[in-house]
Amino acid sequence: MLYTLTTNPAIDMNADSQTMEANKVNRTTNAVYSPNGKGLNVSFVLKHYGIDSGILGFFGGFSGDYIVSECRKRGYRINAVEIVGTTRINMFLTVGGNEYKLVNNGPVVSAEEQEKMLETLASLQDMDVLTINGSAANGMAEDYYERILELCREKGVKTVLDISSTALSGLMRYRPYLIKPNDDEMKAIFGLGAENEEETIASLKKLHSLGAQNILLTMGEKGIYFYNGSRAYFCEAHPVRLKSSACAGDSCLAAFLSVWLKKPEKVEYALRLASATGASVAESDGLGDFANVERYLEKVRVYSL
Repeated sequence: MLYTLTTNPAIDMNADSQTMEANKVNRTTNAVYSPNGKGLNVSFVLKHYGIDSGILGFFGGFSGDYIVSECRKRGYRINAVEIVGTTRINMFLTVGGNEYKLVNNGPVVSAEEQEKMLETLASLQDMDVLTINGSAANGMAEDYYERILELCREKGVKTVLDISSTALSGLMRYRPYLIKPNDDEMKAIFGLGAENEEETIASLKKLHSLGAQNILLTMGEKGIYFYNGSRAYFCEAHPVRLKSSACAGDSCLAAFLSVWLKKPEKVEYALRLASATGASVAESDGLGDFANVERYLEKVRVYSL
């Protein structure tokens, strides 16, 4: 069983506006509210592709209650650690062709609440894969990710890391099964570039030498790279009119995992599905309805490098 862990979940509000002027009332339209957080998005997209998963996370206040109730309403198994603070609310506002991202830090998660999550993880007897997604919660101990990965190593659980934290570099010694940085994170966390194909492949090989067994590098409209230690692949991105990039990377990862985890030999199809799914989500509010995935899937190409 695959579980997703979101340490700093959120409610996302996507809306449109004709104006974005200071000191004036800017009225919005087409508001969409959705339970969010990178791990939750992975679970939602996995389910779309027929893969069940469990949801783990820290949730608090009225916003946390909303996310938990929505997940249960949709039929997800959710192991929620209740916190004293209030789960954050983020806003993504589209004005003309521009997207404004208003992202909150989120509540503090106490040491006691962090311990409760570790106890929950230790108690799961059916966990084969754990994805850890998104930003760290406020108050999270510096060694918290290490404690999670040590627990997973003891339980024989494969780990997938999509965390926007400098802590990622120190976790390579645990040999995560897959990491999913984007090009900005690869530069900020590891000091590795991706300006051209030669540099990108060298960077992927470096990440593998540091301990990552597999690397999925997402680069938005510039495409996707994958490296498994023996072969590198590149998948094109399908051009779309950007509506919101908020969930595109998470959706890309989930689509890839939905195929590759059970059938790694179908890596090229997994990459095409990841690209098509990411494109469909990028042109939507939230996750959208995946209506264009099949059409985009036929158009994107994968190259073995």
